[in-house]
Amino acid sequence: MPVDTNGLTPRARALAAAIRSARERSGVSGRELSKRLGMSHGTVSHWETGRRVPTPEDVASLMTAAGITGKEKQRLVELARHASEPNWLTVGMPGIPHQLAGAVECERSATSIVEWAPMVIPGLLQTTEYSRTISTASGLPPHEVESRVMLRTARREVLTRKNPGEFLALIGENALRDKIGTPDLMVDQLSHLLELGARDNITLQVVPPRVGWHPGMAGPFVVYDFPDSPTVVHFEHYSSGAFVPDDDDVQAYRYAVDSIRKVALSPAHTAALITRIAEKAECAK
Repeated sequence: MPVDTNGLTPRARALAAAIRSARERSGVSGRELSKRLGMSHGTVSHWETGRRVPTPEDVASLMTAAGITGKEKQRLVELARHASEPNWLTVGMPGIPHQLAGAVECERSATSIVEWAPMVIPGLLQTTEYSRTISTASGLPPHEVESRVMLRTARREVLTRKNPGEFLALIGENALRDKIGTPDLMVDQLSHLLELGARDNITLQVVPPRVGWHPGMAGPFVVYDFPDSPTVVHFEHYSSGAFVPDDDDVQAYRYAVDSIRKVALSPAHTAALITRIAEKAECAK
């Protein structure tokens, strides 16, 4: 029988997204798949939404019924094997797609997201070309670049959908001034930031340089709050990352957010700074 986790872990969220995606790519409807498995449609639906987590054996049967075999089937069975583990650490590029799926599901489910991004524009606020330029510069193959860019573009919907969650973006000033791509690209990106920052659910605050030590100097992080499960902190680095739900760590990062906000510009001063940097970039074109 599947284990009821109430969607608590990022890995369980990633598994739900992977099952849903695999089933959709197979062209088999949820009801048809349920018939093939001899299960109720509700059970398969719960697996795809993360409300219940299937066992590895259930996933193996589901993949077989959907006609999915080989490495893809093995990947999902392995993900199911550890779906209920709260902490999730991956190292090396092969693990990132799983974790990326977990981040996407966290974004979709969160009622509040706080991100500290000292060096680049937060992913949810990136334009398509900014994201493409970063992905290309990282050395990804062209087909992976485009798939990452398409996913990044789709992820932005969580900020503009009906009843969106709250998003607080704490951004290092260097992220606004670094030349990613062409001057035109940066002007578009800065203009995009101003448009999003005007939304009621989005708060932008820039942290200037030379403000002294603060916890954000230890590196970037994201805090996800959910309506039905514990808060999770996510760390994402170049080729590794982790989801951490431990209460002590979560409280430490809430303190970090408060500390960073104390040295950050207000939203109004942030908008004024972004406008000045955009105007300077426009003149440099």
